[in-house]
Amino acid sequence: MYAIVEIAGQQFKVAKDQKVYVHRLQDEEGSKVIFDNVLLLEDGTDITIGAPAIDGAAVEAKVIKHLKGDKVIVFKKKRRKGYRTKNGHRQYLTELLIEGIVASGAKKTEKKADSKPAAKKADAPAKEESQDNDLNKKTVVELREMAKDKGIDGYSSMKKAELIAALS
Repeated sequence: MYAIVEIAGQQFKVAKDQKVYVHRLQDEEGSKVIFDNVLLLEDGTDITIGAPAIDGAAVEAKVIKHLKGDKVIVFKKKRRKGYRTKNGHRQYLTELLIEGIVASGAKKTEKKADSKPAAKKADAPAKEESQDNDLNKKTVVELREMAKDKGIDGYSSMKKAELIAALS
């Protein structure tokens, strides 16, 4: 029996008593983890495909340890330019031991809700409406005509008009 399950944003083909290295999980070492996003189940000759996930199916795993992966060298070069950079990277990983695959009857795990308070929506539209009303009353063409009447025909003359109004 094997399953294809999504763990930490990646899909893995897992079977019972298999060790899997996945991107770092927040769970403590020795704790049990249940992954309920099972995409495919194979049990002998029976194959069940989810749309997108199978309801009631889950994979139970135990966190063995947290570790870092092998070093990967990132080397960049542009020929005839004298450009060379060398960087290294080690990915943080979690080693999981798959303890079992449940085909049906597993409960969905609830995702943690954000504790951010809801924004006040009643105040925001009132401010936007007052600004929109002023702009809607006068079209762009009317505003240009008003500027020409006052002798403003560009940015520099507008600055002059602001200076004159400030000095008055």
